[in-house]
Amino acid sequence: MRTPKRFAEATKVPVAQSRAEIERLLDRHKAKQYGTAVDYELRQARVQFRLHERIVRFLIALPDANKLRGERLAQAERQRWRALLLVIKAKLEAVENDIATFEEEFLAHIVLPNDKTVADYVIPQVSAMYQAGKMLALPERSERGDGGE
Repeated sequence: MRTPKRFAEATKVPVAQSRAEIERLLDRHKAKQYGTAVDYELRQARVQFRLHERIVRFLIALPDANKLRGERLAQAERQRWRALLLVIKAKLEAVENDIATFEEEFLAHIVLPNDKTVADYVIPQVSAMYQAGKMLALPERSERGDGGE
């Protein structure tokens, strides 16, 4: 059985160009704030923006520099950035064309007042519900607005 091709696995588009395209896309959609960043120690990239009165954050793991070297590492990084551009573009198109609301498309990546995303907050709760086999009450928000943690 053949392994399916990954999106943009052979792209030659430099990372800097993909990052710039993401920023132009966000600017076109009238994001109030936006930026991209890379932490090479944590091997993590970040795209964050404010749109529809929400802060949205995408964190992507960059390829492991201990497993890949040279051109293979650079290619894997180019592929991840192209894929992230595609994801953000598709979500914005879905919102623009009334296929989904902004919240429906970006919910997992919306940043809460405690600087965690909705996914950070909800995924453990969903896992607990599946383990319990029933609905559980979500924790009450604490006075600090940090989800009670």
